[in-house]
Amino acid sequence: MSIDLVLPKDVELENLLDGLRQLCWASADVLKAYARGEDPPYGYPKCLTVEEGGDGPVSAADMAVNNLLISGLKKKFPSVDWNILSEETVKDQKKENLQINDGWQWIIDPLDGTKDFLQGSQNYAVHLALALKKKPILGIVLIPERDELWFGFLGFGAWYENRDGIKKSVSFSDRNEIFQLILVSSKNHKNALLSNLLRAMEFGKTKNIGSVGCKVASILRGEADVYISLSGKTSPKDWDMAAPHALIEAAGGMFSHADGKNLIYQETNYSQSGCLIASHGKSHQKICQKAMDFFSLEEPKYFV
Repeated sequence: MSIDLVLPKDVELENLLDGLRQLCWASADVLKAYARGEDPPYGYPKCLTVEEGGDGPVSAADMAVNNLLISGLKKKFPSVDWNILSEETVKDQKKENLQINDGWQWIIDPLDGTKDFLQGSQNYAVHLALALKKKPILGIVLIPERDELWFGFLGFGAWYENRDGIKKSVSFSDRNEIFQLILVSSKNHKNALLSNLLRAMEFGKTKNIGSVGCKVASILRGEADVYISLSGKTSPKDWDMAAPHALIEAAGGMFSHADGKNLIYQETNYSQSGCLIASHGKSHQKICQKAMDFFSLEEPKYFV
């Protein structure tokens, strides 16, 4: 494979992909075991209920996959100079070092779609993004229950593969007009302003699923066309958005603020606030303009 990609020193593309495949499928095994109440593989402890003195399946699964990914990256690539930012360990890391760093950095969410995981849904995922100069250039989304592993390199492309290594390409829909578009939205994270915005947008149809990674994957399969995130009392974080962001842009789609500005990573509190829009790209400017029209008329004090 001859690809002109910028990669960290001493990292070859095929070795990187092979290492990531191994870590991701191992993560899938761990998460599926916890989701089913089974003893997890690779020596990770079984899930303890709160009554047994544990923190329940989410905490156990989060920490097991977090440990698997971080220790695996360090073991497989011991000489590579990159930092690792994870949702589960960010509180223990020095924020100044992570934010000032303009070099290579992993941004990891070991379990995105927590409520879906607890509800027995397929729509939870693992996110890994490799960023350079605070921009994610490699995005990986693993959807364990579908045995789907998505890869996206900016400037190269995106695809997904199963455990047998069979690859399939992105298949965006041909829907173009806003009234035709299918929105993929959260089941568990909605607020009144977002509901008002979505009504004003007048999309053709809405599908409700969890995990940002699962939402973006549904766009890449052509099952949906657009995803909108709107901050309420809380905002999504870097680890929620970085991998899906790189993935959909690598596929030729778009991910931006409603005013067209780029998402910026590694800022204060790692928050991705405002109105964020991901789409297959064909109608992105129309979608953004309609959202901005809504804010100017209905919510002029809302900052996007």
